[in-house]
Amino acid sequence: MVQTTLRTVNVMRYITPLREGGSLPALAEADDDFKYVLKFRGAGHGVKALIAELLGGEIARYLGLSVPELVFATLDEAFGRTEADEEIQDLLKFSQGLNLGLHYLSGAITYDAAVNDCEALLASKIVWLDAFITNVDRTFRNTNLLIWHKELWLIDHGASFYFHHAWNNWEASAVTSFALIKDHVLLPKATKLEEVHQEFTSRLNEKVLREIVALIPEDWLLWDDHTLSPEAIRNVYFQFLTTRLQHADLFLKQAQDARKILI
Repeated sequence: MVQTTLRTVNVMRYITPLREGGSLPALAEADDDFKYVLKFRGAGHGVKALIAELLGGEIARYLGLSVPELVFATLDEAFGRTEADEEIQDLLKFSQGLNLGLHYLSGAITYDAAVNDCEALLASKIVWLDAFITNVDRTFRNTNLLIWHKELWLIDHGASFYFHHAWNNWEASAVTSFALIKDHVLLPKATKLEEVHQEFTSRLNEKVLREIVALIPEDWLLWDDHTLSPEAIRNVYFQFLTTRLQHADLFLKQAQDARKILI
């Protein structure tokens, strides 16, 4: 079942930056007394990274994969004024309003393909998902997978839907076979791609995808560099996903062929 909305929390305390890449996510505490990994609208790729995180995470959740709860996280205008680090202070200043938080999985460890196992069906599900949402960032170098309570959890989908950074010829991007799947950390273990393909293409449909796309806040769709209305931008994401689903055989074959080369 698709969530009709996400919870909204107010950020009360900035705990520490998580210096990963250029986005400077942070660990923070909200008014519900839970801790969250915050993704900021004022970071490098702005709201587009938050949209990718939201769509990728909620599609994964709908397909039965473990993803930390996503919440909308509000930053007050005065938040961060006492922060000593000027770079972080600027980030918080430009992130006033609605951001995105992922429930913090305390004690989780990073998945390491050389040490940790992943059974074939789960690996195949994650590979299929990442090919579907064009996620370039689940590699041996940066797995974006955590082991928490002996289960594998997916995090950080902000590098998905990379077509939206250029926002031209999205139709061509929607039917790409996604050659970068060759670098996926779980591809060697993904022996059940055909089985997963049948399951996921039957579960996903236009109704489900429209409901997930509807989760994008209008506030994240007011782009200075585009004349399109928020509804028109939202519709492009919907059309991208439905077109991609209709041509899912293309990225399935690409993943299968890439796996044959690996083994």
